[in-house]
Amino acid sequence: MALTSVVRTLTSSPLTQEFASKLRKTQTLQLNGAARLPRGLVASAIAQHLKQNLFVACATLEEAGRWAAQLELMGWSTVSFYPTSEASPYEPLDPESEMVWGQLAVLSQRVSATEDEKPWAIVSTERALQPLLPPPEAFKAAVFTLQAGVSLDSQELDLRLAAMGYERVTLVETEGQWSRRGDIVDVFPVSSELPIRLEWFGDELDKIREFDPATQRSLDTINQLLLTPTGYGAVIAPALKALEASPLTSAEQDALAEGQIPEGLGRYLSLAFGQPASLLGYLPPETVVVLDEPLACAAHCARWVDYVQTQHTAMQPPVPPLHRPFADIEAALAERPYCLHLSELSEEGAGVNLSSRSLPTTPNQFAKLAEILRGKRDVFPGMTLKGYTPWIISAQPSRSAAILQEHDCPVQFVPNVRDYPAIARLQTQKVVVALKYSGLAELESFILPTYKIVVVTDREFFGQHSLASPTYVRKRRRAASKKVDLNKLSPKDYIVHRKHGIGQFLELDSLNQRDYLVIKYADGLLRVPADAADSLSRYQQKGKPELHKMGGKIWERTKARVEKAVKKVAVDLLAIYAQRAERSGFAYPTDTPWQTEMEDSFPYQPTPDQLKATQDIKRDLESDRPMDRLVCGDVGFGKTEVAIRAIFKAVTTANKQVAFLAPTTILTQQHYHTLKERFAPYPVNIGLLNRFRTASERKEIMQRLNTGEIDIVVGTQQILNKSVKFKDLGLLVVDEEQRFGVNQKEKIKALKTQVDVLTLTATPIPRTLYMSLSGIREMSLITTPPPSRRPIETHLSPYNPDVIR
Repeated sequence: MALTSVVRTLTSSPLTQEFASKLRKTQTLQLNGAARLPRGLVASAIAQHLKQNLFVACATLEEAGRWAAQLELMGWSTVSFYPTSEASPYEPLDPESEMVWGQLAVLSQRVSATEDEKPWAIVSTERALQPLLPPPEAFKAAVFTLQAGVSLDSQELDLRLAAMGYERVTLVETEGQWSRRGDIVDVFPVSSELPIRLEWFGDELDKIREFDPATQRSLDTINQLLLTPTGYGAVIAPALKALEASPLTSAEQDALAEGQIPEGLGRYLSLAFGQPASLLGYLPPETVVVLDEPLACAAHCARWVDYVQTQHTAMQPPVPPLHRPFADIEAALAERPYCLHLSELSEEGAGVNLSSRSLPTTPNQFAKLAEILRGKRDVFPGMTLKGYTPWIISAQPSRSAAILQEHDCPVQFVPNVRDYPAIARLQTQKVVVALKYSGLAELESFILPTYKIVVVTDREFFGQHSLASPTYVRKRRRAASKKVDLNKLSPKDYIVHRKHGIGQFLELDSLNQRDYLVIKYADGLLRVPADAADSLSRYQQKGKPELHKMGGKIWERTKARVEKAVKKVAVDLLAIYAQRAERSGFAYPTDTPWQTEMEDSFPYQPTPDQLKATQDIKRDLESDRPMDRLVCGDVGFGKTEVAIRAIFKAVTTANKQVAFLAPTTILTQQHYHTLKERFAPYPVNIGLLNRFRTASERKEIMQRLNTGEIDIVVGTQQILNKSVKFKDLGLLVVDEEQRFGVNQKEKIKALKTQVDVLTLTATPIPRTLYMSLSGIREMSLITTPPPSRRPIETHLSPYNPDVIR
């Protein structure tokens, strides 16, 4: 909500009143010459001045996501994202479940809306303007509303759930499932964030409560539940059954007769209802509709229409088209009371030019920025900001304000973004207002001469191009199984027998109705029953090995050497952890205000497991026992963010140095840029040691590490060289420890006796995992995925060339 004050200022502007008046008269208004953020502010101001809701249609899902993120800062009661699909509506498969469920959540909100609801905003793509939905009245009839304290036959609910496409299971864990235990029904509505527990007392629905799918424990009580179908098929199927001439295939008819909902019923939508609806049919008529970048929307729509037209032509039986050319969509929009066309590029003679400009990026040039905001220096040749109302929107507003105050620029941080009287008073006194921002929006500064306002972001202060940390997705190759797969074993493959050692597979032989693997050894052949293949493993080394003798001493001596080496590793590890247990570690101070501010600047909502892992690490760091903690979590679950918080604590609370070790050059580059981005507002020096650095650059970094000028060094195994010396190393972070070689791990072990160690991994090696499970090393698990993480969905269907295309 950081931009609510800015929107409020624009709403009361005479220019906004003029725009609203034009829109009432002409029904369509075109505004040009503004980037996304000022476009969104002006559109929100016009809609809020008209006291209407807002719907924004963009060209792509990516752009729609950016719009949704910024609208959440602009004072709307709710901002909903309506996802769309690039797939053809004529395919015999249902669209992606996650996408459909996101649509159902928005549609259910609209059909159940009350007259007294506060203004809201919805963001989608131009695809939402296509008539791909059942009529609102048909969808509303398919939505089931449950109210606590109302009589309801629980058996009737069972039938409704089955008809709506819900799957009956013994334990509800994911969307679209339901179960019954006596008078208790658990159901996970596809439009809800949590599953719901329904409890009956006789014939009365006594309680409706949310519950945790992981622990199955009941949570908060709610009064009403809106139960939507699991997909559009449940809405379309009854209408198709009522048709005299069914377009369904025999397999689809059989499925419906058995109470199932076959996939792909959406392609018959126009036959089922005659006049399908677009998302606009679910919105109030007075909603302000924004068409963002109309030319891009038209081009995107034209490509999609060309693609789906081919499939529509091949449809059997023929169906009325569901797709519309963009000209038809624009004609429909022209009939609505309020329609805004927004473009970044100005068009001569077309619409109103807002003349927005970006503020020059001057990272860390605070004196220059202070003079620009005070109107003492030209922001562009011949142009100053004298008479403008400046706003600072920052993830670190108190620090930004303090920096400008040091350069004689009057700035005041206002903690409450809705403290409008205080903000107005400060602006009357010519004091720059700084507001706190947290979220996913890509904020860029801008100057809006038509409104005489300027917005400054962290990009101008610290050079932060995006507060969202880029995510590096590692490509992983499946490790080859050491088990012998009889289906993948070829003649002359080398294998290892648990008792006899290395042999060569010759063939699979059958004797007395039993299969045997024939294995050649130096002194003869060995037949191993196929059901005893677990005594065999693949030979993993390259080259042609020497065959062992059955029961020979060479294999016994080899096993003895390996056993001795394993014992040595175990003794070394015990020695290291014994030394760590005896030594007193450094106890870090508690968190500083900078720590809280940096953590709050994280643009995503931390998951519960991320917060718990962070607390565990801080507790370890603040104790006098050396930390050795393993953080285990899947790719993309937020392990790096946990490490970032630990690194920042080590550097800023105790002036300790940190080494961040990663196995590959690309990964070190990724971590380096992430740290530079997150720590840009703070006096933290970061170095990088990998093969992309020249010899002179590496030498300089090592010298600065030795003198303590560099606080954090990110690098590959080069960090482990004897020539790299730290002035006061306090924390070692190791990413993907299992990908380092034996010699590198020996050097890591030597470091571990002296410093706190944090290891990040998605796939711990058995030894590391065993040590964590046995208590030698502490372990934190990150098992909760980010809310926006989308699962992979797999369809199994008969061969169909159209589906493959």
